[in-house]
Amino acid sequence: MMLEAVFFYTFTSTMIFAALLVVFSRQPVYSVLSLLVVMFCLSALFIMLGAFFMAALQILLYAGAVLVLFLFVMMLLNLQPEALARMRVFTLRTVGTAGAAVWCALMWKLFVSTHPANPLSQIPPPAGLVEPIGRLLFTRYLLPFELVSFIILAAIIGAVTLGKQERSSK
Repeated sequence: MMLEAVFFYTFTSTMIFAALLVVFSRQPVYSVLSLLVVMFCLSALFIMLGAFFMAALQILLYAGAVLVLFLFVMMLLNLQPEALARMRVFTLRTVGTAGAAVWCALMWKLFVSTHPANPLSQIPPPAGLVEPIGRLLFTRYLLPFELVSFIILAAIIGAVTLGKQERSSK
C-alpha cells in the first residue's frame, strides 16, 4: 500500500510539473515533448488502476498519433521565433489561467456535492475489457467511426496540399 502511494504521488507530481511546462514553455516543440511526458504519466496511472486497455490506448492514440500530428503541423508551419514573439502570450496565459481557475472551482463544487459516503459501493463490476468495446465500435458506432476516419483522411490530404503549395510558391 505504501509503495502504491509513492508511485501515485511520483507520477502525479511529474504529470503536474510537465503540464505546467506545456503551458509556460516558450518553444512549441518543448511543449509537445512535455505533453508526451504527461501522456506517459497518465498511462502509468491507468496501469495502477488496472485499466491496461486504457493505458495502451493512451500511449497508442495520444502519445503516438496525436503528438506526432502536433509535431508534423509545427514542422509544416515552420514557425520562426519572431512570429512566436509577436503572439500575445500574456493575454493567452491570463485567459488560460482564469479558465483553469473557473474549471477547478466547478470541479471542486461537483466533487463536494456528489461525493458518496461509500465510493467503493458505487463501482460496477468489470464487464470484459476489449470485446464489449469492439462490439460496440463495429456494430452500434460503425458509422461515426467511419466518418471520423474520413475526416482525418481529409485533414491529412489538406495539410499535405497546403504544404506543397507553400513550398512551390517560394
